[in-house]
Amino acid sequence: MTEQARTLFGPHPFAAEMSEGQVAGMLPEYLAMSQAFPYLQAGSQKDLIFDAMRRNRDLPRDIELTSVVANFICWDETGGYDRVLRGGRAALPDILATENFHSNLLRKDASRLLGRPIQPSYSTTTKRYLHSIYTGLSSKDPLVRCAYMVAFELHAAEMIQSLWTTLVKIFDVRSDDLEYFRSHVGGDDPAEKYHGEMTTRLIRELVPADGNSRFLDEFDRAYRLSLQWCRDLLRIVSVEGDGLAEIEHHGRCHCGSVKFYVRAPRDLSAVRCNCSICQMSGVLHLLVPGNRLTIECGEEFLTTYQFNKNIARHTFCRICGVKPFYRPRSNPSGFSVNVRCLDKRTIENMRIEDFDGEHWEEAFRSTHEDWEANH
Repeated sequence: MTEQARTLFGPHPFAAEMSEGQVAGMLPEYLAMSQAFPYLQAGSQKDLIFDAMRRNRDLPRDIELTSVVANFICWDETGGYDRVLRGGRAALPDILATENFHSNLLRKDASRLLGRPIQPSYSTTTKRYLHSIYTGLSSKDPLVRCAYMVAFELHAAEMIQSLWTTLVKIFDVRSDDLEYFRSHVGGDDPAEKYHGEMTTRLIRELVPADGNSRFLDEFDRAYRLSLQWCRDLLRIVSVEGDGLAEIEHHGRCHCGSVKFYVRAPRDLSAVRCNCSICQMSGVLHLLVPGNRLTIECGEEFLTTYQFNKNIARHTFCRICGVKPFYRPRSNPSGFSVNVRCLDKRTIENMRIEDFDGEHWEEAFRSTHEDWEANH
């Protein structure tokens, strides 16, 4: 699975060049994730237990399996396993030394690199990510729980290794001096290897033979979720204090045959048009330059419809009929992206303006004149 993920998703975003400023802005968000995740993982089964209590039924084996793996990962992340491994049962009272929690090892490493203490930062982006991860980990569907557990651990190994390598380059430190990273992916017997193996073994136990395709879809969704959070962190801190810093918003048509992403701010400005085709299709327009949109897959499923002046090129998925984006008359070299087709989890705020498309020429001329007057 690890090799498949590397082939499918390519180099991790944290492997790219970063400035010290980007690292300083990103590490508090990373610390927040590291601090919260073990508790979310350990508590993710609680609703399944309460459900069994309400129904007065025995716990199915799938809950036992995901619970024992989740609980061990929490035990490891809070330093307990390493303590017992080093000192045996006699070391159990030492689990109260919370400075050995992995999040606190990270805090120590980060503070050393930056030359100042850091605190966790739970931005909207990080909170949204953690909520999404928890939703997958607590799913009533064991296949979905398994997919999210496997995806998180395999991604974590790539993320930690990539960030470790990058930090060593930026700050010119010895890699072994960064304890958080060394304990996860360093040395001859790294912990993350076992986390990956442990969760991957769940696949044989929880995924039926006819469920492989659905499992891979869920795994892909969960892995991309973690990748997108990492990309978002780098974009959030790439322009310090700039509310217009762009991130990647992912979108799709209704059936999922056409998938794409568009680079745009977290706060979107959309246009609602009352022309004949927009009234019928209900599109909310996000207007972007041509180089901001990338089609991930499904271009072969797009079909084009033109009418009236034959300037706009309305592109639809020929399977489900949804228009995820098109080339608008107002900017034939750019795109109008249908905001309704975007993943709402990356949209923090949205402002909607009305455009009188029934009287297109007059409305466009008025809008263009207003733009020139203000620029």
